[in-house]
Order: sequence, then C-alpha cells, then structure tokens
Amino acid sequence: MTDVHYLLMSAALAWLMIMTAAELHTPTWTRAGARLAFGNREALPAPSPIAARADRAAKNMVENLVLFVAVFVAARTAGADPTTGAAIFFFARLTYFIAYLAGIVFVRSALWGVSLVGLAWIGLGALGICG
Repeated sequence: MTDVHYLLMSAALAWLMIMTAAELHTPTWTRAGARLAFGNREALPAPSPIAARADRAAKNMVENLVLFVAVFVAARTAGADPTTGAAIFFFARLTYFIAYLAGIVFVRSALWGVSLVGLAWIGLGALGICG
C-alpha cells in the first residue's frame, strides 16, 4: 500500500468513528433512535458508556488527523516517503478505537502513543532525519 492509501484510510476511519459514535448515541435502527437522529437533537438523552467512549475516541481522532495531515503534507512536500509512519499511525488508530470501545484503558493509551510514533516518524522524515 502507498502513503496515499493510508491517508485515505485514516480519513475513512475518522468518518467511521464519528458515525459509530452518533449511531451508538441515537440508534437509528430503533423507532425512538430514528426520531432523535432525524430530529433537531435538542433533547438527547445522556449517552451510554460505550457511546460516550466512541464519541471521545472520534474527537481524539479528528484532533490527531489534523496533525497527521500536516506532517504528511510536509513530508510529501519535502520529497520524503511517509508510508511507514502513515501505516504506523493508521493501524495504531484502528486498534486504539477498538480498545477504547472495549474500555481497555492502559492498552488504549499505549496505542495512542504508538500513533504518535507514526506522526514523529513522518515528521522526522520531512526534516530529512529518518525515513
């Protein structure tokens, strides 16, 4: 796979995380959930624990995706190949999401750290230090 594949898969993962959080909070497969989801969402009930975790994970992904895109563009502009760092970032974020949904706290945090290693790898490649 190429670096662009990992960029697109990371964007798709962010979308999946956002949609999962929304669906867990207002399940459209139920009549009440559909009514809430397709309404103005002014009186949403409190999210379930898993819906709240999914929402926090999605927000964290959006925050980190901004950083990913920034270092990715910097690396491509500098002529560096961000593929390895992008793969590390993507797979760490994918497993982070699974661990976060499952409520596995220490593993989740470690996977977040691994995704930062991917960002650093790309950034250092953009600077010509590694990669």
